[in-house]
Amino acid sequence: MGSRYEDKADMPMAGSTPAIASLQDKEPIRRPRGMAILHWSTVLLLIAAAALALTRDEVAGRVARQWLLEGHRHTGLLVLLLAVLRIALRFRHGRLPQAVHSRFVRIAAWLTHAALYLILLALPLVGWALSNAEGKPVYLFGATLPALVADDEDLADALLVWHQDIAWALLALVLLHIGAALYHHFVRRDDVLRAMWPWSR
Repeated sequence: MGSRYEDKADMPMAGSTPAIASLQDKEPIRRPRGMAILHWSTVLLLIAAAALALTRDEVAGRVARQWLLEGHRHTGLLVLLLAVLRIALRFRHGRLPQAVHSRFVRIAAWLTHAALYLILLALPLVGWALSNAEGKPVYLFGATLPALVADDEDLADALLVWHQDIAWALLALVLLHIGAALYHHFVRRDDVLRAMWPWSR
């Protein structure tokens, strides 16, 4: 008599369920390469901006401090440009494939990403306004950018506090973002983290 399964490869795995099988058969989560490149470029620029700001606090020489400040401003403005590009690209691609989650987790993830985009716009803009309030022009690759606010010492003090507070909020959201990515990769073992590698296609 013929076996019920002609080949062992056709036999169901022990302990498998239709739900698991359906998850295994799903198409892997993908992200456009441009989004992945912008994502990691933003990460590198944020690290550079933070390193320049922290190094400046430890340097005594006036010329070196000014050079580090200009580097911090330039990297911050580049973060702003990339944030605008990322938002435009996100709208262009519309809704992207997502990992299977509950409604609560999906809403929390959406709010976290929205907050990250908002902070990536706000932090450089506040820094730009801070420089203007201190009476310092802001340059980008030699071009003088328009002043966002007038010279105002009291406003400069307030903007400095806002700039620092927003930076701490960004750090908290980045740590949350990293934790979620590691959870997907090591606990859920899905394609969420791999989808953001620009060379993984």
